[in-house]
Amino acid sequence: MKNVVITGSTRGIGLAMAIEFLKAGCNVTISGRGETLSSSVTNELRDYQAQYIFVSCDVKVKSEMIQLWEKSANKWKMIDIWINNAGVNAPNAFVYDTEEKYVRNIIDTNITGMIFGTQIAVKEMKLQGHGAIYSMEGLGSNNMIQAKTILYGTTKHALTYYMKGLTKELEVTGIIAGRLSPGMMLTDFITKTPDGEEAAITKDKAFKRIFDILADHPSTVAAFFIPKMLSNTKNGAHIVWLTNTKAAIRFISSPFRSRKLF
Repeated sequence: MKNVVITGSTRGIGLAMAIEFLKAGCNVTISGRGETLSSSVTNELRDYQAQYIFVSCDVKVKSEMIQLWEKSANKWKMIDIWINNAGVNAPNAFVYDTEEKYVRNIIDTNITGMIFGTQIAVKEMKLQGHGAIYSMEGLGSNNMIQAKTILYGTTKHALTYYMKGLTKELEVTGIIAGRLSPGMMLTDFITKTPDGEEAAITKDKAFKRIFDILADHPSTVAAFFIPKMLSNTKNGAHIVWLTNTKAAIRFISSPFRSRKLF
């Protein structure tokens, strides 16, 4: 049985991973910026009440991240897997038209928050003598450039570089680091703006066609990720769901398949 902490895990791929870890018999700390879990989430987790706790945490605030570790360690005694999943997007707009508040928020959450998470986890895992740290990649991690998503892509490109560097720094420490590459998923990142409005891109017919071919529900991706993480012992592991081969097969077979995600 593993003890797991996942930042940004009250919805989307974070929550889906939490559920899969719980199904596998793990103990999980779920976290997010809200004060409590929504009733819909608590209902979804009703069969696992003894296996999880919720800790309110804003990853941009290091003191709250420290508390996230401390409350989790107090509950589970030690932490085997820490996942930096918390992330935000900026409005679908050219970078030179993006307001300062969105620029600061995406950098502070996606980069600074991830760095805080690894700093805290490494420090405490060195005392334990073991542990695994994973961070969630995204558009930009593979060098893809897409107009009006440059800020998000920049943060994910930086995350990939950082995690590769962390892998080197963790050699011979007994701690391992890895990256999770989920591909395209149907989450609020796609359907909503940072302010909670319906995203204009969802009305783009060309985008929707590609999305229906390549994207998946978070639960599908999580079901692939969790066994891989639980069995992994390699430092520098890159766990990829939507491989180039899988994407090519989906494009080739798309005329014969009907997939409608939204």
